[in-house]
Amino acid sequence: MNALTNPSSDNALDTRHDWKVQEIEALFEKPFMELVFEAAHTHRLYHDPNEVQLSQLISIKTGGCAEDCGYCSQSSKHAKTTGLKAEKLMEVERVLDAAKKAKEGGATRYCMGAAWTSPKDRDMDSLLAMVKGVKDLGLESCMTLGMLNQAQTAQLADAGLDYYNHNVDTSEEFYGEIITTRSYQERLDTLELVRENGINVCSGGIVGMGEKRRDRAGMLKTLANLPVHPDSVPINMLVAVPGTPLEHVKKMDPFEFVRTIAVARLLMPKAEVRLSAGRQEMSEECQALCFMAGASSIFYGDQLLTTPNPENNKDLALMQKLGMHAQAPKEAQGCKRQTAAE
Repeated sequence: MNALTNPSSDNALDTRHDWKVQEIEALFEKPFMELVFEAAHTHRLYHDPNEVQLSQLISIKTGGCAEDCGYCSQSSKHAKTTGLKAEKLMEVERVLDAAKKAKEGGATRYCMGAAWTSPKDRDMDSLLAMVKGVKDLGLESCMTLGMLNQAQTAQLADAGLDYYNHNVDTSEEFYGEIITTRSYQERLDTLELVRENGINVCSGGIVGMGEKRRDRAGMLKTLANLPVHPDSVPINMLVAVPGTPLEHVKKMDPFEFVRTIAVARLLMPKAEVRLSAGRQEMSEECQALCFMAGASSIFYGDQLLTTPNPENNKDLALMQKLGMHAQAPKEAQGCKRQTAAE
């Protein structure tokens, strides 16, 4: 029987939530070809290796964020040097018009991001209308709005939100070098709220910020040791935006990025490991290695929140070269929302 339809039930990687950082470092240190081979094998147990899930991202509220994330052009702390002006929350109709275009372009998940520490209650009606409207279009819905409280999380769940993105960004040890206005534990608390309310967790991080390999291992340890593995794990390569504190950080070695993808796949075998920010600067060969190593999803479209992304036709051309195809909408596959009990 095909391994895709009958994955091994005794695979220890399937259920582990007790990783030690030293074990993860040992995976990183494997010979490159051996690591990619193992990750590719694990990927094939749970995923079609020729299928890519396409998500499209829109900034529904740009700039003016009170956080001081060193990588982000949207922080009000960096506004003088980045030149990015704060904008108001987009109208619901504009968001839904863009969602229709995303669906027409082949995306199956629509991700809406707002530059906030947390949403204000006065904005919740608009946010809930966006979720419901995206769902009515037949798209999976995802939002990233910063920290949430219990009432807001319950409202989003009741509206039918499929995924909530809240990245841990890096290891707990390196976190203070990048962000000082929000604690690591606050991020974990939001993830717990999301999970407890039955919304799928989307959480990953950013690499290439000057961290050490141990920090990359630590970030993946945090994610893999959550009570339930995230459904989606976006791995971002830093886009060094001019005017941000990290604009002069040395570029990450592409092979180290592929290693990060491979280790994420080994630790969280069922998750969608997503190639996120940074693809504009990646070669086709690097992206192909990432797919081989277990990446199963990409952010699609020519714009992320405030940074460029490869155009749709470039992505489709690469997928055609590799003999890959877009994943069908989850609704057609009978997808159900994940809960903490599963």
